[in-house]
Amino acid sequence: MRRTLAPVAAVAAALLLASCTHSNAKPLATGPGSPSALPSAVSTADPTGRYVALGDSYSAGPLIPTTDLAGGCARSDHNYPSLVADELNVKEFVDVTCSGATTRDITHVQPTFGDARIPPQIRKVTRGTSLVTIGIGGNDLDLFGTLVQSCTRLRSSDPTGAPCTERLARNGPRVPDVVRTISASVAGVLRLIHQRAPDAQVVVVGYPRIVPDTGTCKAMSLATGDYALGRRINRSLDRALHIAAERTSSTYVDMYAASRGHDVCSKDPWVNGIVTQRQRALAFHPFAAGMRADADAVLAAVRR
Repeated sequence: MRRTLAPVAAVAAALLLASCTHSNAKPLATGPGSPSALPSAVSTADPTGRYVALGDSYSAGPLIPTTDLAGGCARSDHNYPSLVADELNVKEFVDVTCSGATTRDITHVQPTFGDARIPPQIRKVTRGTSLVTIGIGGNDLDLFGTLVQSCTRLRSSDPTGAPCTERLARNGPRVPDVVRTISASVAGVLRLIHQRAPDAQVVVVGYPRIVPDTGTCKAMSLATGDYALGRRINRSLDRALHIAAERTSSTYVDMYAASRGHDVCSKDPWVNGIVTQRQRALAFHPFAAGMRADADAVLAAVRR
């Protein structure tokens, strides 16, 4: 496996394949339920024209029925791009979201499972494109993989301590350095999208809140002292994407703010916890409710 694929990508190739054997297989928060959007460049294109969806598994929606395993992207036909396309009744809809994607995979071939090779997602963005959504960045430099794989594995070594925080302090990487690099990478991709589709509205869809603001839970499975690190990673990624959108005159949909009260530990989570639920969601990936919330936030931004 060429990279850690969680939580923003498929947690592991074997897990994904085992789970999909069925055929239907920052500080910038605005308050709960009110996703913010940065002003976008003026668009002369009809948003109901050609819509292209780019991104990783938080856009693809692995295990939300019905999931298409062809090529290894684990793309659901009830992910937020599909819901947005249906609501807007677009003339042409192209969804190339793919689990495991990094910002590099937007412009380069992405290896998935076996010998599968996914063409660069950017190829589908044409001059006649009127709307582009993109959710990307969490897989870069294994940022979220560190949280939901490395940190959850370290819990057993010191359940009431902060083993993951201590390891990062000793060995790195430093979270500020990682998110600065991610922000620059995402901004570069956004500039390229604007160049290829100068009349399109480009919407950056942020990642939802995963770690609770307070408290702990079995579904998150972190050592008690590592929850603060989890919150910092979650908030920092949100901030990085917000800045990238702002610097490129793209619209930012702040799902971190919108998902307050819907973290993994909440009574109404938009993201699954550590246990994969077949026919619902891969571990640490959005449920259908999370995709619906993403779609509603994107639609609100596009219709302004």
